[in-house]
Amino acid sequence: MSNIIVAFSKRDNAVHIRNILVKSGIDVSAVCLTGAKVLQYAEMWNDGIVVCGFALPDMQYTQLREYLPDRFEMLLAASPDRWMDQLPDGVMGLPMPLKVYDLINTVEMIQETQERARRRRRLSGRTRNESEKQIVEQAKALLMERNHMSEEEAHRYIQKTSMAGGNNMTETARMILTVMKD
Repeated sequence: MSNIIVAFSKRDNAVHIRNILVKSGIDVSAVCLTGAKVLQYAEMWNDGIVVCGFALPDMQYTQLREYLPDRFEMLLAASPDRWMDQLPDGVMGLPMPLKVYDLINTVEMIQETQERARRRRRLSGRTRNESEKQIVEQAKALLMERNHMSEEEAHRYIQKTSMAGGNNMTETARMILTVMKD
């Protein structure tokens, strides 16, 4: 689930947008009136969405986008003539006055995109390079030879040991090789 920060210079606008999102089943993590406060919250989270107006008291949306971490997306609610020619990367625009349907659908679309990116990062983190694969294979071979395990049993043993110890399989395989070679 994405952390959503609603940021407008007028408190009434921010609260109104937050209420629309919450009534639609979308959790809002923070409501801010300044860009500095948005950046404080953004530092605490890995990713999220900032729903904001064109200008906050301390900065415009372009400056805020510049300072936000890369994994944050911005949804700008402003008059299209204020967007200049085009929006910067990581910024989507919604024309004012806002239509509730457009706001909800756009936030949900950004959330789905961020969720897919999180899944891709998790899955890509699981791939091992060739040297790591060799270490796991050596540990399996040693377990098979010394403990008379099948390859599947040796693999499952390394998996269970790594999960119990809070390590990845490569680290566990290295420990097995170190302990068993002595």
